Amino acid sequence: MNQIKLAKGVYYVGCKDWKLRDFHGFTTVRGVTYNAYLIVDEKICLVDLVKNTFADELLARISSILPPEKIDYIVMNHVENDQASALPQVMEKAAGAKIFITAAGAKEAARLYGQYDYNIVKEGDKLELGENSLHFVTLPMLHWPDSMVAYMPGEKILFSNDAFGQHICASSPFDDGSDLAAVMEEAQNYYANILMPYSKLIGGALGKAGGLAIETIAPSHGVIWRSHIKDILEKYAFWGQGGVKDKVLVVYDSMWGATERMAKAIWEGAAKTGVDARLYKPGPAENSRIVAELLDAAGALFGSPTLNYGMMPSIGGLLLYLKGLKPAGKLAASFGTYGWSGGAQKDMDELLQKAGMSLEPALTLNWAPSAEDLSNCENFGFNFANKACPPKH
Repeated sequence: MNQIKLAKGVYYVGCKDWKLRDFHGFTTVRGVTYNAYLIVDEKICLVDLVKNTFADELLARISSILPPEKIDYIVMNHVENDQASALPQVMEKAAGAKIFITAAGAKEAARLYGQYDYNIVKEGDKLELGENSLHFVTLPMLHWPDSMVAYMPGEKILFSNDAFGQHICASSPFDDGSDLAAVMEEAQNYYANILMPYSKLIGGALGKAGGLAIETIAPSHGVIWRSHIKDILEKYAFWGQGGVKDKVLVVYDSMWGATERMAKAIWEGAAKTGVDARLYKPGPAENSRIVAELLDAAGALFGSPTLNYGMMPSIGGLLLYLKGLKPAGKLAASFGTYGWSGGAQKDMDELLQKAGMSLEPALTLNWAPSAEDLSNCENFGFNFANKACPPKH
């Protein structure tokens, strides 16, 4: 197999899943990578693993460099299935390997993958490999309680776990060999759909990273950063601080077109303010894309007609997804039409509040909107956009 070197004695041995399109509800239109890294020194160390269905490929990549039986240490930065479930297959070959992992990780790894020689890592611990060493930094809840990263000062490599990752397959494993716009888009999608609930912790994590001299960031998913480290660090700082652009989303579904007419009029009103106003009617697999757009938006309006005393399932699913991701502090409002009875707006408002968004009064219309109603919808969108993105004087 083609050997891919990050630095002297450091190899990429991960795997690419070009066909995966759903990562536990996160739409992955560009596939997924499971990144693992092999350090060849006086001691042989494998940093991170892959999903168990790719274990044979991982072992084949390792075997192209040295026999897996020679692995002395395995660093498990995270025990989730996509990064660790190949552990039993690897341990069949490297039976004498010691595993370095946090206390929370060891407990879960033993339950999920079996009992092995787990060595507990604490903040600031070091693992000597010979010419090189690994320094451990614990990052609980970014994004699991077990999470940590490993830093290799000799080559200035940060093995960053899920931080700075993306779900994207590319022919090159490096940022400077890939379409940077696509990589940045997927980095935003990844942050919004996986790390956004923990944004308050990002500042502390970046503070820890800020004290390190970093020339390479090797995440568990996506491309390896070596030429655009400053760019991705700036993006994480912006997202972690809740940074927003002058952008507003209008997201809706409709049965017979009445709520759609409302949505278009609301969008027209929002666009008149000069903000970047975007209109979405979500399809079955678009929730994660809408969430990525919401990450740097100041606010969003959600529309649904009333169906069986509640909202349309497409909007309900999206808002339930948002409830878990907690886009706190963003401005939100609901709108929609109803016939014989209402109920959709009450349900939408309840989920928007549970998502931590700042709620504006809803706009509801009975049956199809009149010309006057559509004018009111434009004003509704205009006023919402001005409040979400106040004009700069």
